[in-house]
Amino acid sequence: MVGRRVAPALLIAGFVIASFAGARAAEPRAVLELFTSQGCSSCPPADRLVGQLVNDPSLIALSVPIDYWDYLGWRDTLANPAHSARQRAYARVRGDGQIYTPQIVVNGATDALGSDQGAIERAIVQTDHKSGAMSLPVLLSVGDGALNVKLSSADKTAAPAEVWLCSLAKAVPVVIGRGENRGRTITYHNVVRKWLKLGSLTGEQSTWSVPLAQIKAEGIDAATVMVQEGSRDKPGIILGAAYTPLN
Repeated sequence: MVGRRVAPALLIAGFVIASFAGARAAEPRAVLELFTSQGCSSCPPADRLVGQLVNDPSLIALSVPIDYWDYLGWRDTLANPAHSARQRAYARVRGDGQIYTPQIVVNGATDALGSDQGAIERAIVQTDHKSGAMSLPVLLSVGDGALNVKLSSADKTAAPAEVWLCSLAKAVPVVIGRGENRGRTITYHNVVRKWLKLGSLTGEQSTWSVPLAQIKAEGIDAATVMVQEGSRDKPGIILGAAYTPLN
């Protein structure tokens, strides 16, 4: 399970004035990151569960495909080595070294078996006791050819945190030709396809306007923004997040 370091993300600079009329007030209670693989025979039940959880407005459920099972006979068509690095970074921060598929990381703080809905719910409740988890409002709006992001002011004494924008493909059906899932067609939901670092949490109210042309590519039709303590290499608790379709 050796991977490469996460490639540096593009920093979107500047604070801008933007209209947030009709913006989506983020009030989710959890961000769920499912680390999954097309080459993992245990993953399809978790992939189906994420397909159900994406319909729950209190959750932001993401598929984060990894590449370390590619050697088993099927190269995952959605995998990103940066995702494998992110999963390993979570394991280092937790201190348990647990890296497997299907693994769901809840609010950046704890993990659960991705096919076990009860365990996921218990993990969500557990993160409710983590100071600051999902406490920071994030507003998103789409207009004038841009995705507009607004963060409320935060406690300036809080730990350092980064603001990340994830471009998503809401539903991606894949016909798997080899490996443990050979012959199956599996649909992956809210697949993370691209990461952009918008900046860092300053404690002040902050806004960004990101051109949709910079976010969207073939198949990209949604986005999520998350504010996460720590850094790319040492990810911590997710302080706030929001999700929006782009079309």
